[in-house]
Amino acid sequence: MSRYDSRSADPSSYRDRRSDSGFGGASSYGSSVRTSSSKRDYDGAESPRKLDLDGLTPFEKNFYVESPSVAAMSEREVEEYRQQREITVEGRDVPKPVKSFRDVGFPDYVMQEISKAGFFEPTPIQAQGWPMALKGRDLIGIAETGSGKTLAYLLPAIVHVNAQPFLAPGDGPIVLVLAPTRELAVQIQQESTKFGASSKIKSTCIYGGVPKGPQVRDLQKGVEIVIATPGRLIDMLESHNTNLRRVTYLVLDEADRMLDMGFEPQIKKILSQIRPDRQTLYWSATWPKEVEHLARQYLYNPYKVIIGSPDLKANHAIRQHVDIVSESQKYNKLVKLLEDIMDGSRILIFMDTKKGCDQITRQLRMDGWPALSIHGDKSQAERDWVLSEFKAGKSPIMTATDVAARGLDVKDVKYVINYDFPGSLEDYVHRIGRTGRAGAKGTAYTFFTAANARFAKELITILEEAGQKVSPELAAMGRGAPPSSAGHGGFRDRGRGYGGGRHWT
Repeated sequence: MSRYDSRSADPSSYRDRRSDSGFGGASSYGSSVRTSSSKRDYDGAESPRKLDLDGLTPFEKNFYVESPSVAAMSEREVEEYRQQREITVEGRDVPKPVKSFRDVGFPDYVMQEISKAGFFEPTPIQAQGWPMALKGRDLIGIAETGSGKTLAYLLPAIVHVNAQPFLAPGDGPIVLVLAPTRELAVQIQQESTKFGASSKIKSTCIYGGVPKGPQVRDLQKGVEIVIATPGRLIDMLESHNTNLRRVTYLVLDEADRMLDMGFEPQIKKILSQIRPDRQTLYWSATWPKEVEHLARQYLYNPYKVIIGSPDLKANHAIRQHVDIVSESQKYNKLVKLLEDIMDGSRILIFMDTKKGCDQITRQLRMDGWPALSIHGDKSQAERDWVLSEFKAGKSPIMTATDVAARGLDVKDVKYVINYDFPGSLEDYVHRIGRTGRAGAKGTAYTFFTAANARFAKELITILEEAGQKVSPELAAMGRGAPPSSAGHGGFRDRGRGYGGGRHWT
């Protein structure tokens, strides 16, 4: 019998009982958190008992009870299931994966939300990640964007919150989710609101580029879950609008992207204010050395789950075309490509710089193409408007910097165009991953110049792994030969001949 059964019928009645659990109010959590000066190594070099936990109230974080059907799975069945769903695990005492939502033991109020959302079975990251997260251990999850990882950490977070004492006046959040971009933070909060409403869990989203007033008011009223970008959260902490003394469940979402964006000092500053025996869940789409180094500093004895190959690879549902061009040819190539493929479907065009984004968008609009742009210098209101126009199909062409490469939840982008090649192969995979989502097919076109030649060899590996054709020109660059005929061939033969863009004005 699941330990949640006693509160399944009425989650609010359970939350009333929590206040008498002996945990005490906010003051018992201590006014400061003193962390040990030594690092917590992955391999258990330092155990939680050696951390300085003086004055910190104990809290409950292990909520997992293995269901009879999961317990009955043999080791061979477990291995076959993991192989079938491309799940790789590391760590001590790894729990078996679950095959159905009922196997997790979520309380009824969470199950009702899952049913309302129309989900049929857990995704691979949820099947293995939920038992890990509910056991209260630190967790590293490596899975591509769109794999269901948001609910992999949010649903256990809701269970975690419901097992803690109520917030007292002046308390900060119990759950903190750090995200690299405003767009991703907003999407996480939407899911948090949807799945937390039935147990009256409040959440708010803290990010820059908008007035602080509404965010400050949310924090002062008290919220159990805060989803934040690092810079604005530090502003709120320094102005004493919130504190992290109650945080016992910490999520770093898209940790690789946060490091790429230079957030490591802010992350370290934030983590230094959170009690060291918290549960930390660390999510990343890739596993570069910088991400591993940060994880080794802040996680103790974690589980690790990898979905798919640990090697970088692209979604096989995406057709990838790479055209060798010169810088001066790019715009004309873009227009010819748009003439070939434009059929009213959503087209996402990636640029390296904000200035380039605005320039190309302006030129496209002058040439009669329905384009809008999104990047970090735009106000939040303008970014929201551009995104809504793009989602609605009113402006089917959107240019973007890498701010849109991750966390952009538009399910029917048909084409991605890399006008500028990104600064890493990881970013290439994430950019093209904006198409081919949720089982759909997609197509990615990439302009590749002599300046990008250092990426040719790795790009060829990604193309070949996905069964894509490699042009002779790209193959030559991969061998170190200079491009002989930049722009030869192009994309036109692959297009659909829908004509120019002027009829869109």
